[in-house]
Amino acid sequence: MEPLVDTVIEDARWEGVNLPALASRAASAVFAELGLPEQGFALCVMGCDDARIAELNGEFRAKGKPTNVLSFPAWNRSADAPGQVPELPEAGDADDPEALGDIAISYDTCAAEAAGQGKALPNHVTHLVVHGILHLLGYDHIEDADAALMEGLEARILASLGVDDPYFTDV
Repeated sequence: MEPLVDTVIEDARWEGVNLPALASRAASAVFAELGLPEQGFALCVMGCDDARIAELNGEFRAKGKPTNVLSFPAWNRSADAPGQVPELPEAGDADDPEALGDIAISYDTCAAEAAGQGKALPNHVTHLVVHGILHLLGYDHIEDADAALMEGLEARILASLGVDDPYFTDV
């Protein structure tokens, strides 16, 4: 069984990359890496466009411009100090899963980033959904120690899915 991922498609272009399947697969990999059960959690991933995500970014972050992904955690699960692992939530049950929050992802920005970085769009989207789910679970990248923790976790999760480390540069 897979974690409950409700996917809302506001931009039909997301159908071409099967966002529901990518989001579900990403959630399963995150949960497996963190040792969380497959059931007992709920989250929503909304596939939108740049106009919608810019609206959300302006409303909730006072940055009225497009971005690739936004996360809206149901609870603040941040660690007490930089570099510490956040306290993971306890699973609910099938009838009352623990709400983790919502993620919005923009097709326009994701597609442009993938093309500009020479990445397959489904792989880039998978990375951004993993990134968003980790934010819902209290991980962050503002402080260097937190970024190192989060990026290392993302790389391990993506490797389990056969996706290259997005932070590795061959320079």
